[in-house]
Amino acid sequence: MNFIKEMEWRGMLHNVMPGTEELLEKEQTTAYLGIDPTADSLHIGHLAGVMLLRHFQRAGHRPIALIGGATGMIGDPSGKSQERNLLDEDTLHYNQEAIKKQLSKFINFENGDNKALLVNNYDWMKEFNFLSFLRNVGKHLTVNYMIAKDSVKKRMSGEGEGISFTEFTYQLVQGYDFLHLYENYQCKLQMGGSDQWGNITTGTELIRRKARGEAYAFTMPLITKADGTKFGKTEKGNVWLSPEKTSPYHFFQFWINVSDEDAEKYIKIFTMLSQNEINDLVKEHKEAPHLRLLQKKLAHELTIMVHSPEMLEMAMAASDILFGKNPIESINKVDAQTFLDVFSEFPQFEISAEEIVNSINLLDLLCEKTNIFPSKGELRRIIKGGGVSLNQEKITNSDLIIDSSFLLKNRFLLIRKGKKEYFLIKSV
Repeated sequence: MNFIKEMEWRGMLHNVMPGTEELLEKEQTTAYLGIDPTADSLHIGHLAGVMLLRHFQRAGHRPIALIGGATGMIGDPSGKSQERNLLDEDTLHYNQEAIKKQLSKFINFENGDNKALLVNNYDWMKEFNFLSFLRNVGKHLTVNYMIAKDSVKKRMSGEGEGISFTEFTYQLVQGYDFLHLYENYQCKLQMGGSDQWGNITTGTELIRRKARGEAYAFTMPLITKADGTKFGKTEKGNVWLSPEKTSPYHFFQFWINVSDEDAEKYIKIFTMLSQNEINDLVKEHKEAPHLRLLQKKLAHELTIMVHSPEMLEMAMAASDILFGKNPIESINKVDAQTFLDVFSEFPQFEISAEEIVNSINLLDLLCEKTNIFPSKGELRRIIKGGGVSLNQEKITNSDLIIDSSFLLKNRFLLIRKGKKEYFLIKSV
């Protein structure tokens, strides 16, 4: 597999330093990519970089994932208009362990002559004192060289809040990372997003000047959505890989709901499907776009990759609660938390468990206890017209008595008004 050509057809190549492709064809190469450790989980904004490492290893080369423990204590000016929060050492260590666990689903850290490495730049940067850093690193690059970088120029030109000395020196720290990995792990290539080109080339320049060596740079485009909005962001914020931060159901739904144009782009970037498989899938999709074949395949592949086949089955069953032909069967397949996730954006009401155990009239429950319906007369009228469902089954008797036998997952009552208006009642 030719790594450069593979990344090019997948739309994952933005810029590459001359000589990189020849290096990769000539020898097994070590490359690294930096990962921000400011949270205890990766989110889908990290996924393109992680897939880059995965493809690199698949091509026979050795990937290094660098956790930016030291740089996480500083902040990177690239693409930002203001400084970010700095983290303490304990938090960074905790985040690193959580991130490695997630990375292990994508790249092999265990065996083979190209097994991946996880390193933390705090491990070598903590040994530096200020004077030795100036002497060993700072003297090799001029201020003229450093302020010529786009990320610095933008911050100095009045965009945002200016730039502190701390963030100004970020490119020196990242450049030294590359030098350290070059000298200790024979790492000759750094990869990253297109906004990192300036920082990466600072590293290649430092290696050239200080180690008299040759090093290379590879960047990928920043992932965007067809409508120009930021990829990976929803109304609730980031879409995380951690099931505690973003449930497998909501993760699955994110991919199901992307546009046709985005799905065609994302399936190349975020899956391991071959070019022929993707071309065939795109052709099928265009013949029947209403079936959303691209979105479904994308959601299936990524939910399995990030979570598990079992979580995919649960996410699909959860989707079928709202959109499937047998919602009762689907409800029985999901756990209580997934069931809650499905209805997290619908109105919710609480009622005491004691009232359910002692039985309650349907009209009292829906009109007085929860105010889902404004009056018993209107509720009777809607029931008569077949417009109210309890637990996905139409109600025909307005005098129905509700007890604990009706509870889903021993906790919930699901009310539907019309075809799409849902209300969730929780027994507490």
